[in-house]
Amino acid sequence: MHFKRKINLFGLFVCLALSSCAYSFGGASIPSEMKTVTVRFFENNAPLVIPTLSQQFTEAIKTRIRNQTRLSITQTDGQAIFSGNITGYEIRPIALQANSNPTAGANRLTITVNVKFNNTLKVKSSFDKSFSRYYDFPLNGATIQSLLPTAIENINKQLTEDIFNEAFAQW
Repeated sequence: MHFKRKINLFGLFVCLALSSCAYSFGGASIPSEMKTVTVRFFENNAPLVIPTLSQQFTEAIKTRIRNQTRLSITQTDGQAIFSGNITGYEIRPIALQANSNPTAGANRLTITVNVKFNNTLKVKSSFDKSFSRYYDFPLNGATIQSLLPTAIENINKQLTEDIFNEAFAQW
């Protein structure tokens, strides 16, 4: 009998621990009362504008939220709101190869976004912050244009992870 009581108490403890006030998804700590999030379109205000970058980045944020939370994405009036703009898009040569005609051994794409996160339920976790990531890629005979889609996809993954963690991860 004494053994069964210990098991029952352990079971009760586990149930209480699992029914805490916040859900956790992949390191995220989202209050249980938060149900909706709005992701506004991120305009590209960088000096060098890539026509599809705004749509790709906005969708990347939505995809991360869909994949890592239980939140519903709404067009307006979310309990959490992401907005901002792309402020930098730059390709620079790196690793110059020394020869009679110097060429880049690799290139670096850097993307910078300014993000405003408004948490209407927990104002202290709101922020207005700039995030920047880069991706290095050698040409190896390919054109820059053929390699950019992969570079942009990698940077978007890194940026959305940084933004998601800033908004929802409780360290």
